[in-house]
Amino acid sequence: MALFILRRLIQSLFVLLAVSVVVFLAVYAVGDPIELLVSPEASVEARQAMITRLGLDLPVWEQYLRFLWRALHGDLGNSFVHGIPAIELIVQRIPATFELVFVAIMLTVVLGIPLGLLAGLKREQPLGRGIMAGSVLGFSLPNFWQGMMLILLFSVWLGVLPASGRGPTINVFGIPLSIFSAEGWSHLIMPAINLSLANIALILRMTATGVGEAQSQEYVKFARAKGIKPGRIVRRHILRNILIPVVTVIGMEFGQLIAYSTITETVFAWPGMGKLLIDSVYQLDRPVVVAYVMLVTLIFVIINLVVDIMYAALDPRVQLVAPAQ
Repeated sequence: MALFILRRLIQSLFVLLAVSVVVFLAVYAVGDPIELLVSPEASVEARQAMITRLGLDLPVWEQYLRFLWRALHGDLGNSFVHGIPAIELIVQRIPATFELVFVAIMLTVVLGIPLGLLAGLKREQPLGRGIMAGSVLGFSLPNFWQGMMLILLFSVWLGVLPASGRGPTINVFGIPLSIFSAEGWSHLIMPAINLSLANIALILRMTATGVGEAQSQEYVKFARAKGIKPGRIVRRHILRNILIPVVTVIGMEFGQLIAYSTITETVFAWPGMGKLLIDSVYQLDRPVVVAYVMLVTLIFVIINLVVDIMYAALDPRVQLVAPAQ
């Protein structure tokens, strides 16, 4: 286990290095931040002073090497717009994004797996067919359109939920969270539903397919022949075996939701990392964009490592390190 983790950490360093090169060159090629940071009426001297202060007068390779040296010391640069460390700005937004993603994943697990089990066990019945047909909507509807329809229904027509914002938060160990208040939940529930719909459909269909395949396996047929109760067969034999790919996908989707929650956060004006990224791209705030991508890459690496370990825990046949010859 320790050897496996060490290997993955070494691989992660090369991944982060490659991502830093690609992202740094990409943001360097998009626009000139000075055009937005300096007033058109500013003098040439003031403009040049700003360019020098931000280090934009240096060749791109030298800018990258300086960035890499600072990054090795935990400094990903200062925001051009806000004037504070980029990583500090992102960390301020992390609780909002993680809270939203956590609730979305919980909705995915609580709704997707049971509905998938029901659809798989009653595949030939109208209920099962109806669930599978309804899951298509989760894939086919655009994320931004779902969000606007939720706002139109629950905020405009019914007036029961707020249309945007995060609402009041309660500090828990210094972390501002909105899940511990009713008003906070009223702001959180629509973005979480919007973010989770596609994943609910994905997990539902994966679970239903896995149930259909597991029911035809010999160990399930043997359990039925021994007279084991159907509920026990589902819990101990079917569910345990289909959870392996489902857990893998849920872990990957957790990272995907963190990285690509930008649309939902923008539609609902949710003050998370995704909205910060969109604002930073519009403002050509290069250090924030680079720091965001680096942080998301690191999160993906950690999630993949955790998923691999959980995979081995669920299936004893999986070996994290190849046995010695």
